[in-house]
Amino acid sequence: MPSIIYHLAFRSDWEAGLTSGEYRAPSLADEGFIHASGDEAQMLRVAARLFAGRTDLLVLDVDTERLPNDSPVIREPARSGEIYPHVYGPINPDAVARVRALVPDSNNPGTFTLADIG
Repeated sequence: MPSIIYHLAFRSDWEAGLTSGEYRAPSLADEGFIHASGDEAQMLRVAARLFAGRTDLLVLDVDTERLPNDSPVIREPARSGEIYPHVYGPINPDAVARVRALVPDSNNPGTFTLADIG
């Protein structure tokens, strides 16, 4: 299991999590888990397929070693047919080692590049 996994987040959800001290993805609340991907290239493919053209997405590099004990990381097939880790439960902001913006690539429509944010 990788120690860093990648999670796609809407900027507004992440900013709310920084304020409250606990990041939750409201759109995934009914499913009871937070999706994440163990492979950066795969995460970029998923982002391109599901969120092409969006400009409000972030990538959270989640350090599984910093997650609370009650937020296990489980590897199982996703509905999309891909296999990648899931973080069950909320993510504490301290577990996020790095935050980057997904930027639509103007040279290659339908794809993203990653940009560090301050």
